[in-house]
Amino acid sequence: MREVVWRANARDNLIEIIRFISSENIAAAKRLQRQIQGAIHSASVHPCLYRIGRVDGTREIVVLPNYIVVYRFTTSQIEVLSVLHARQQYPR
Repeated sequence: MREVVWRANARDNLIEIIRFISSENIAAAKRLQRQIQGAIHSASVHPCLYRIGRVDGTREIVVLPNYIVVYRFTTSQIEVLSVLHARQQYPR
């Protein structure tokens, strides 16, 4: 299993998304956060499990149909680069 390292930007993205959803539905926000954490854990064990990213050297986890976690990996770690809503334009 690889170490998971969150870039500050990715952590900020996740916090913003969870806060937004929490304002309407706390239970849904908690579920989403658990699903994202679970998917990242799976990626730390099997880094090629998810689709090849739109940016070279990255991979993307689709969590529900609405959220995408962008990461890259080395032999020792998973680096979470961004968490975004599927409607956001990516890459820019």
